[in-house]
Amino acid sequence: MSATVGTDVGYAVEVIRSGGLVAIPTETVYGLGADASNELAVRRIFAAKGRPVDHPLIVHLADGAQLSSWSKHPSAAAVLLAETCWPGPLTIIVPRAETVLDVVTGGQDTVGLRVPAHPLTAELLARFGGGIAAPSANRFGRISPTSAAHVADDLGAAVDYILDGGQAAIGVESTIVDCTGDVPQILRHGGVTDDELASMLDGPLERSPSGPSRAPGMLASHYAPRAPVELYESGDEAFWRAKELQDVGIGVAVIDYGSNLGAYARQLYSDLRAADQSGAGTIIAVLPPAAGLGHAIRDRLTKAAAPRPPT
Repeated sequence: MSATVGTDVGYAVEVIRSGGLVAIPTETVYGLGADASNELAVRRIFAAKGRPVDHPLIVHLADGAQLSSWSKHPSAAAVLLAETCWPGPLTIIVPRAETVLDVVTGGQDTVGLRVPAHPLTAELLARFGGGIAAPSANRFGRISPTSAAHVADDLGAAVDYILDGGQAAIGVESTIVDCTGDVPQILRHGGVTDDELASMLDGPLERSPSGPSRAPGMLASHYAPRAPVELYESGDEAFWRAKELQDVGIGVAVIDYGSNLGAYARQLYSDLRAADQSGAGTIIAVLPPAAGLGHAIRDRLTKAAAPRPPT
């Protein structure tokens, strides 16, 4: 059974208010949204995704004025980043307000907040008035969705409504910055680059390796297609490896956008999905330069290529 897909923001608001799940378009990827103040609705997100309940969710807000309603004593850095980057592809980790539900934060004393830039979801949030908890709208650990069709393919009737906002403009998830310590720390690379953050904050940020789920997307294996992924630093290496596999009858899909980082990010998840649909036995990806948006793309590819946890 398929989910209902459309562009009716008013209906999407009704679904959220009634405790339902709505897939929401953002400039990064599609999210699986529920009323962040409704515990039963939020628990439906975990069930639909097959997501461990101790993994925190990002709360999406209509505007930066709501920061103080969801956070207790946000730092000066958090306020500055919110004022500078919202709406946009940046999630800020801040001390949670007392009213924030444990189910949203994974029991942690912090919460991730973001104001997305997509016009349909901006309208949805403004009309709804509250926060919408929304991880990516796909099965846990699998490839993130950048279109309404991706959501329907992954989750089907587990979603009550898919708000179709077209193809995601950026294509990789938001940058996550932990603003609870003395020095802000990047937990996940994304649509706002390291250099941009350093310029805003007038200094470098600390970087956190993959590890415990302080924020979404921090596990070693994530964003994973069915086919194994091999990574190469150069197109020449990738070419010869692809030929080697093809010579022994293994179907290969190659992903390589060179230094066109914007196109690489926009197409990455679609290309991974297309490779699986083609029946490719191996996916070969050429890593982009480790600069700007390239950090986020390399992060996603590295996690897509990591050993898969047992199922």
